[in-house]
Amino acid sequence: MRISIRNLTLYKETMKTIKLIFLIKILIIGIFTFYLDGFSQSKSCIGLPDNKMLPVIELKGNGYERGLQHGKQLKSEIAEIIKKWKGNIVSPTQNADSVITEFLNKTDFESAINRWTPEIMDEVKGIADGSGQKFNDVFGFQLLDEFWVYFDRRANIGSDHCSTIGVSATKNHSAYIAQNMDLENYMNGYQILLHILGTKTEPEQYILTCAGLIATTGMNVKGIGVVVNTLMELQSSEKGLPVAFVIRGILNKQNGESALTFVKSVNHASGQNYIIGIQDSVYDFEASSNQIIRFHPKGERTGIVYHTNHALVNHDIKPWYSEYHRKVLASETKNTNSEIRFGALEKRLDKPIEEISSDIIKATLRSKDNEEDPVCRTYKNEGSGVFTFGSVLYTLSGKCSVQLTFGSPDKSEYHEYFFKK
Repeated sequence: MRISIRNLTLYKETMKTIKLIFLIKILIIGIFTFYLDGFSQSKSCIGLPDNKMLPVIELKGNGYERGLQHGKQLKSEIAEIIKKWKGNIVSPTQNADSVITEFLNKTDFESAINRWTPEIMDEVKGIADGSGQKFNDVFGFQLLDEFWVYFDRRANIGSDHCSTIGVSATKNHSAYIAQNMDLENYMNGYQILLHILGTKTEPEQYILTCAGLIATTGMNVKGIGVVVNTLMELQSSEKGLPVAFVIRGILNKQNGESALTFVKSVNHASGQNYIIGIQDSVYDFEASSNQIIRFHPKGERTGIVYHTNHALVNHDIKPWYSEYHRKVLASETKNTNSEIRFGALEKRLDKPIEEISSDIIKATLRSKDNEEDPVCRTYKNEGSGVFTFGSVLYTLSGKCSVQLTFGSPDKSEYHEYFFKK
């Protein structure tokens, strides 16, 4: 068959066009694949939140039975964390056992505990028996705040931990309380969520804590929750009720009135700020061993509260903090870690209460407006130091729920838990 020159030319031009289209397609596919690969790598580089969930430890029965279950289920973890805690409190002149013995000999917290929360002391005994650890070690481990106070009294070493928020209910949203719980680095990896089943006398509860520890923060089925901040400069008592037991005492109450009466009635062992949420309302109290004062950030009842680690309305101050406290009240110092974080909370929550959603609260808890002193403290494997152990958001009214992260909220998603009743 004869092919004309015209047809041959047309054929060649057509083939060139097909080859060109093919090459363009290959180029587009290559660019797109490279883009997707780069995008995937960029996502991992910025450290998007992972999906790791807190282990949930369900406990039931009386105080001792709950403790026994806790101790048995987490026996190896408790042994590890007690060992790390003892390594954290050792001093150049004393081993850990000597420090614990001296501390317990110089204090009498047991009398207050047995008066106000005897069932929680039984729980501590159960943890010791279930885990096979010495009672004094397990009991001492419950007294994290009180040990900080003890070391502060000896060496005047302050402590900055935690950022807390409370928002009353409006027509647009439920009431919330929230917190970044900041603790020492050695506690990373031991986070747990205790789920305490209700009894005839005690309500169902969710409690963020670590293996072997009775509480750091929590909420009960009655819409009562509590988040806390250390206020190291406030006066303390060696015979008062320790912070962890105050938290559990609040959560054991069946109604808001009894919860508020309890926190106002006990003699507090350590200076502490308590934001207590009760269904539609939130309350903020600065508690020292001698008095408890309600705090309003703006000096008025706006329904929004927040706090960090410096006292603002309670002036029951330890002598070695008097000059610092004076400067805080006179606005002569605004560059401490606590004041920087307080300013970040204040700025981010400076809006009508109706507009403060759960998403805004989470964004605030994830914030790092100041790189050196952020609200959110990412864990860094650098030995000593503080990190955000977990972040909590409690919904106190409507469909009550507990939302928590495993570690800092910039690296972990919030997971939501609901009560059985």
